[in-house]
Amino acid sequence: MSTTELKLSTDLSPAEPLWKLAPTRDEDGKPLSDFLMIIPKLKHKPEHVIKQTLAEIDCALRQFSNFVVFANIDMKLNTLWVSFKNKPGMYIDIVAAVKLRVPEALIIGDMGSRLSNK
Repeated sequence: MSTTELKLSTDLSPAEPLWKLAPTRDEDGKPLSDFLMIIPKLKHKPEHVIKQTLAEIDCALRQFSNFVVFANIDMKLNTLWVSFKNKPGMYIDIVAAVKLRVPEALIIGDMGSRLSNK
């Protein structure tokens, strides 16, 4: 993940599908792991709450800046997608960090089986 902050976008054009955006391999060609979380009703909250939530997510993910290579927040679907380099325990550490800062975030895609196959 870059050192820049997550930015709230109000772009009204159709979003690129994640399969076009999210990387599947790191710079060494090794497969990445990923997960998807939903943040219920985020898009319906006041702008200051949305910005605070995005700042909390940014703070949580920055702890793992050496491992997180991609993060996408889809405001239309209220989802957070995170792709990260494989390391034992990294999945639960990143998810727990997000949950600690954004308790309403729910994990909806478990890619743990991908980790155990490497």
